[in-house]
Amino acid sequence: MTHHTQSWTRVAPLFISICVACLGVFAQDAADKIPQGPQSALPVTAPQSAPYKFDSSFRMDSLKTTSVVHRGAVLATTALTPAPDGVVTLTLDEAQQQAAVASNPLVRLGELQVEAAKQHRKGVEAQYFPNMSTSFFDLHYNKHPGDVLSAGPLGTVSVNIINKDSNTLNLLAVQPITPLFSIYQLAKIARADENIARAKAGMPLAQTASNVEKTFFELLVAQRELTSSKAHAKTIQAKWLRASNSGVTRISTEQETDMISAEKAVLGPASKVKELTASLDEMLGLPEGTKLKLVAPDPLVENVSLNEATEKATANSEVIEAEQTAIKAHAGLTATKLQYVPTVGVMGGYAFQNAINLVLPKSFGYIGVSASWTIFDFGKREHGVKEVKAQAEMADMGVQLTKAKVAAAVKSAYFELERSRQLSQLARRMVSSTQLVEASYNPNDPEVESARATIEADMFRTELEYRQAYAKLKALMGTR
Repeated sequence: MTHHTQSWTRVAPLFISICVACLGVFAQDAADKIPQGPQSALPVTAPQSAPYKFDSSFRMDSLKTTSVVHRGAVLATTALTPAPDGVVTLTLDEAQQQAAVASNPLVRLGELQVEAAKQHRKGVEAQYFPNMSTSFFDLHYNKHPGDVLSAGPLGTVSVNIINKDSNTLNLLAVQPITPLFSIYQLAKIARADENIARAKAGMPLAQTASNVEKTFFELLVAQRELTSSKAHAKTIQAKWLRASNSGVTRISTEQETDMISAEKAVLGPASKVKELTASLDEMLGLPEGTKLKLVAPDPLVENVSLNEATEKATANSEVIEAEQTAIKAHAGLTATKLQYVPTVGVMGGYAFQNAINLVLPKSFGYIGVSASWTIFDFGKREHGVKEVKAQAEMADMGVQLTKAKVAAAVKSAYFELERSRQLSQLARRMVSSTQLVEASYNPNDPEVESARATIEADMFRTELEYRQAYAKLKALMGTR
């Protein structure tokens, strides 16, 4: 009993050291998680545009709030039920929601990338704690290990110290001390990788919504162009029908040319409508050949100023990746410098053995300190530090260049948005004016129908350019 008490007395300092080391690591980790000061805003090179104010439902106040679809979450969908004639009436919002469900593998891919980075970071942080291991040996020597002669009062006596058959069970705990500083830097690198993955997680879903919007409006334009072509063909047909009623029965070369041209003008838009319908059906996961009746969306309304767009561009995924890459580079530099520090660890455990019974007890505990230090390595550590230092400087320059590039892109996208906004508003004014003029004419007149469809096609075309410019600006601002 006294022997076991002494063994546990030797082991107790090990566990006290482990607890103190863990508390120190937790304190360092908590200090690292304290929110840092605000990021510097991107440079603004143009005056603020006061009349517009941006309003977005997505806010990225921190990297932790990036929208990621969690496993098992069900996106809002709408039942796309065909009418009795087999035509599906579809709005833009319904199309985007349905496409989000249909493109779930892309969303899941983003989830898995975030999850992989998260688990890697947790695996690195787990190295803060002691490494608990056990080992068992069961040995049998084919020859007797031999005796040791021991001199005593009765003369020389042979003593068998090592048994021919022996087994040993060892329980070992090792707590790193100085490697904790290197682990801390590795955890910072892993956390930066996780932040990069989170910043990119929602990009496939946003790209899907943009593709659906583009195809939706292109189909609206193609449908209006088809309507215009058919109405124009009716006009030509009516023209030659009146000529035939006047007594001309022979088909002239001019009449044949006009009829062929009208037929050719209908074939192009009809083929394009069919192609775009098939493409949109595929995006939405609808059966092949499903006919769509598109409901024109309301005009886009947005209010964004250049200064606000530039400030919010710090949430851009490229800026986030550049900043996190710089954090990784500086953490790597610190970890490389720590190679000059000796590797110190505390170990302790408990063993059960019958191999050396005359020298060691059958069961005993132990505790100790392990230390190693590389005295000379022919400049390997020195060159490694210089290499990583250069990489850290490159990463810092990359942050500055990325911010400047994003600022220039935001400025260009903003001016493109203003131009497309004005063109869209002008096109809608033209449609309104046309509707007022049509009140004085027969609305069923093929010429009026063709002109109206042509103007509406131009309106939807400018609306698409407007929405794409807005989507581009939102992507640069890091909103989705």
